[in-house]
Amino acid sequence: MSKHIFGDTTVLLGRSLRHISRSPDTIVTTAIMPIAMMLMFVYVFGGAIRTGSDSYVNYMLPGILLITVASGIAYTAYRLFMDMKGGIFERFQSMPTARSSVLWAHVLTSLVANLVSLVVVMLVALLMGFRSSAGLSAWLSVAGILILFTLALTWIAVIPGLSAKTMEGASAFSYPLIFLPFLSSAFVPTDTMPTVVRVFAENQPVTSIVNAVRALFAEQPVGNDIWIALGWCVGILVVAYVFAMNTYRRKIS
Repeated sequence: MSKHIFGDTTVLLGRSLRHISRSPDTIVTTAIMPIAMMLMFVYVFGGAIRTGSDSYVNYMLPGILLITVASGIAYTAYRLFMDMKGGIFERFQSMPTARSSVLWAHVLTSLVANLVSLVVVMLVALLMGFRSSAGLSAWLSVAGILILFTLALTWIAVIPGLSAKTMEGASAFSYPLIFLPFLSSAFVPTDTMPTVVRVFAENQPVTSIVNAVRALFAEQPVGNDIWIALGWCVGILVVAYVFAMNTYRRKIS
């Protein structure tokens, strides 16, 4: 790894963030769909869903936050695809820059953009009545989980961003990730689901992440959910990183 990687990544991160700042509609678009879902579920379906919670917006917000991240990483894959097709990677490789700095700049840009989208969604949730008695440590724990989740999904997004043949293919991979929270405890308790669906819902990563975030917001005991959530996030992050870097090396070799 080049000793200049941190400086090179910082410079290229600034380039990517300038692109984002010149087209803030990408962040707005990322936040619009989760906000629309939140409005629909709370004001249309919320009265018919029994969750045992005093406020349905409190119950379903963790799932909306994960959907926000899943929506946002589609733009990461898109930006990578456009840079690959535009020859940006080859251009930077001909310069005295660290080989992986371009990739890391895209990953960190995704993290920043998604965190901004998450803040926007949280602000709308507060306007809709979301309230939390959580202390600083619980909020920091939620932030840590969301950052890990964002990094894990971002490295997944890197793979189609580098290898897709079309622009549509680069971003279409995010659709299953957006749908996954609907097969979890994000919107309804899993014990109301048919047996086969319930077994899947209770043993997929979104449920443990949602349960941990929900418990932290409510200052309730998190039990094993937080460790299972962290295990899923770290495991997905490591596996996705390895596959993404292998794909990147093949592309620039």
